[in-house]
Amino acid sequence: MIQPSPPAIAIGIDVGTSGARAAALSETGEVVAFAAAPFEGADETRTPAAWWRRVSECLRALGEQVSLATVEGLAVDGTSGTVLSIDAAGQPLGVMMYNEPCSDRSIVERIAAVAPAESPACGANSGLARALHLLSLTPDACVVHQADWIALQLGVAGPVTDENNALKTGYDLTDERWPDWIAEAGLSPDRLPIVVRAGTPVGRLGDTGRIFGLSPYCRIHAGTTDGCASFLATGANRIGDGVTALGSTLVLKLASAHPVSASKFGIYAHRILDFWLVGGASNTGGAVIRALVGDDKLEELTARLDPDTPTGLDYYPLLKPGERFPVNDPDYPPRLAPRPSDEAVFFQGLLEGMTAIEKRGYDLLEELGSGKLRSVRTVGGGARNAAWTCMRQEALGVDFLPARSVEAAVGTASLVLARRSI
Repeated sequence: MIQPSPPAIAIGIDVGTSGARAAALSETGEVVAFAAAPFEGADETRTPAAWWRRVSECLRALGEQVSLATVEGLAVDGTSGTVLSIDAAGQPLGVMMYNEPCSDRSIVERIAAVAPAESPACGANSGLARALHLLSLTPDACVVHQADWIALQLGVAGPVTDENNALKTGYDLTDERWPDWIAEAGLSPDRLPIVVRAGTPVGRLGDTGRIFGLSPYCRIHAGTTDGCASFLATGANRIGDGVTALGSTLVLKLASAHPVSASKFGIYAHRILDFWLVGGASNTGGAVIRALVGDDKLEELTARLDPDTPTGLDYYPLLKPGERFPVNDPDYPPRLAPRPSDEAVFFQGLLEGMTAIEKRGYDLLEELGSGKLRSVRTVGGGARNAAWTCMRQEALGVDFLPARSVEAAVGTASLVLARRSI
């Protein structure tokens, strides 16, 4: 006899680079429904109306799979650093995406003159620089982040954001307020949203949300960034839990008892649940393998890997000079010689080099004050390579645990479950 699915209790909505996704979780964290609505063309990625349209499609699709009447709370994650200017009615006036640098050097210089050197709000790629640029075009507007705007559509009464999204806009996590220097940079705090900790309830569902079959008593919780949500999605939630993303680049994230900031390595700390999330990104990764080995050879070469017999090759696999973490050097050279005639040995040497970079990255985080790595979950294409996993387990010397999910929406829903009692 087929057992019915447990009731849906929490929903996480992810507005990412390729579209919207939504996950409904049971009280125990089981995914009971999932939906995805991809963007149709590049223009939709930067169009708020399209974000809402795709979110709406996802919520309708969830409602076709399970009853949403039992859902107690939902939250939204968005791309880190994407900001909007809005009018008094909440209508978008302008958008700058996470990957659009501020072209006005005077704004970047104005921030640098007053902001702490370690602030993530420094630089042309900060949320604050984008916000100031948008407000230079529409001075009477207010600024919100991508996740905040979706929450407004769902019924939140006014602009509210979470600490994670606010970080690159200059929010001070220590004092838990917008610092005075932001006004000196040219942005009045009354143009910015109220900030609460990620997962905090911020309102009840509005009439718009009820058309999806959600209860009017369903609470809206402050969300987070897509990066923080992806970490939570894996099931990592304790001090010492690490997540390695083996994608086009190599990205490390670690749950720490202490905040760690080192701007020269691109490291800054997010506060989420009861820990600090710190990490860094190397320029090595799958893009290097794809260029030097080729996707068509991977299966055959992987079968010939011998993790028990190290090659002795001391590679630092990069496609071109320049590294950011765990070495900060824009001219740091690739190290790819000597190249053996056996392609399998060369491939293994590349993986050994990337493994050494991963270990050095976690070691650096510990040296900077994060505490010890105690477990690793792996996401990305490289997670499927068993031989590489053996190399990494030997090098890191910690438990390797399965990732519960790779969907950021699952992590955002988990945040709602964790904050149900607030």
